[in-house]
Amino acid sequence: MHYPKKLLVDVEIAHKRFHLSKEEGVRGDFHSEVKPFADEVKLAADSWRALASQWIRENRPKNLHANQIETAADYLEVISVQAFFPETSKKRFLDQIQSVEFILNSMIIAVEKAKQ
Repeated sequence: MHYPKKLLVDVEIAHKRFHLSKEEGVRGDFHSEVKPFADEVKLAADSWRALASQWIRENRPKNLHANQIETAADYLEVISVQAFFPETSKKRFLDQIQSVEFILNSMIIAVEKAKQ
């Protein structure tokens, strides 16, 4: 399952873009920046959501649940848009990033453990 690693890269891109928006106070252009990035992240997040939810049902890892996958996928969509707007709440944005990173990394670890 390569989606968690790709999504971690997307989160890092969003994080860097967020800092740029905050520093410069400039919004991203909707058609050339925001929409293409958000569409790409949504596509990957939706695919990951379906695969990860199925994997969790089949493998039942102790510390990972379907509702966490749903939350992370939803946060990914929000993050991918909010990164381009300087008025985005820094605390909420960073909290959502931290949550998504934790769940994606937990998924990577759970899948690796299941392979052993």
